[in-house]
Amino acid sequence: MTISTRRVRAGDGPLLRRIRLAALADAPSAFASTYEAEARQSANQWDRLAEERSAGPHHCTFFAFDGDMVVGLVGGHRTDADNVQLVSMWTDPVARGRGIGAALVAAVLDWAAGSTVELWVTRGNDSAQRLYERCGFTETGDFKALPSDPCKDELRMRRPAR
Repeated sequence: MTISTRRVRAGDGPLLRRIRLAALADAPSAFASTYEAEARQSANQWDRLAEERSAGPHHCTFFAFDGDMVVGLVGGHRTDADNVQLVSMWTDPVARGRGIGAALVAAVLDWAAGSTVELWVTRGNDSAQRLYERCGFTETGDFKALPSDPCKDELRMRRPAR
């Protein structure tokens, strides 16, 4: 099949909810939020989130597709005019190892055009860290407790503007 990415669209609230909850259920230690917290959000909240992330320069969410099946998710948000945070990266376990993560990172990098992009990766998530390194990110030396599990640390990685 062919791997593609597209930005979330207004009206994608139900799809965004389904994929985000799948990500949180699959990899709870990879995210700052929890399945329980996000499962409580109303359909209207998911619809608003999809609409907000569908356009504009401040927030984005991208889906990865294998044919017509959604197999990944990533987000980005501007922290200021020159900096973007890459967030909420996830690839469906059945589709890992096929370049989907790199395609999702590339979608955010294209959206961020000319900005420095940073991310936090959970210490010990070696496959994710290697992916980010292949995409040009390096460790900054900064770390903090993972908000969803303070017993784990996150490492900051950065890719300078290009």
